[in-house]
Amino acid sequence: MTTELTPNAENDLPGGNTVRVEIDDNGIGWVYFNRPDKRNAMNPALNMEMFEVLDALEGDSRVKVVVLTGSGDAWSAGMDLKEYFRETDGKPRWVQNRVRRQGTDWQHHKLINYPKPTIAMVNGWCFGGAFVPLVSCDLAIADVDAQFGLSEVNWGVTPGNLVTRALAEVIPTRDAMYYIMTGEPFDGRRAEQMRLVNEAVPADKLRERTIELANRLSSLSQWVVRGTKLGFRHSRLMSWEAAEDFLYAKHDQAILFDEQARARGMQGFLDDKSYRPGLGAQD
Repeated sequence: MTTELTPNAENDLPGGNTVRVEIDDNGIGWVYFNRPDKRNAMNPALNMEMFEVLDALEGDSRVKVVVLTGSGDAWSAGMDLKEYFRETDGKPRWVQNRVRRQGTDWQHHKLINYPKPTIAMVNGWCFGGAFVPLVSCDLAIADVDAQFGLSEVNWGVTPGNLVTRALAEVIPTRDAMYYIMTGEPFDGRRAEQMRLVNEAVPADKLRERTIELANRLSSLSQWVVRGTKLGFRHSRLMSWEAAEDFLYAKHDQAILFDEQARARGMQGFLDDKSYRPGLGAQD
């Protein structure tokens, strides 16, 4: 499957030295961790660029779905330990807090509430701090041979940032406890079994499957998809009463901003009988 790509340099897209952006003709914004020589480890510069990139793509009408992936043979090896620890040792506490906050700002706060659908395409190594943006993406597809790991215990520290909380969000307690306490790595197949990712596919099918999924998402009403994903994200932490009010508000908001999507859906389902649930989206 071929896709026309618009690179950064030719169209003044966001990004820089550590984050690379491409927009294809299917409305997919491809966002790359771009430190291949460091296995795409996240440093303060990457964190700032990533926030700027996501902010720009949020308002870019060409982009319907954002895919987060890595340059080279890694997704991301997690936090750049030298830049996070060695180069902040002895600095004032406010400097350390700022560095931490810059990571959390995009890895969790920005991604978890992102209005457009997001897919993590895990093409290789995914370790440590990289678990936070992985879990914060809506969906995830991995190479079956991608290597995952939470190896912090091996050098005498606990998992950094929100890694432990991210694990608790998506995988069973026994599995999470095993891997954070032993530091043992696992592959894409195991990640799929634990539901850390939705699917694990062979490397030569990874991009094709990701595009297929992105196209499916972009074919639907963007306001309905937005209301659906944010409704789930937030209501699961609410009481039933609060969730009822919140979800109806999201429902009404979607209709307000895309009334035609609902009208077409109801006509196809109730009047024309052209749509049957479970057999695909309406035309």
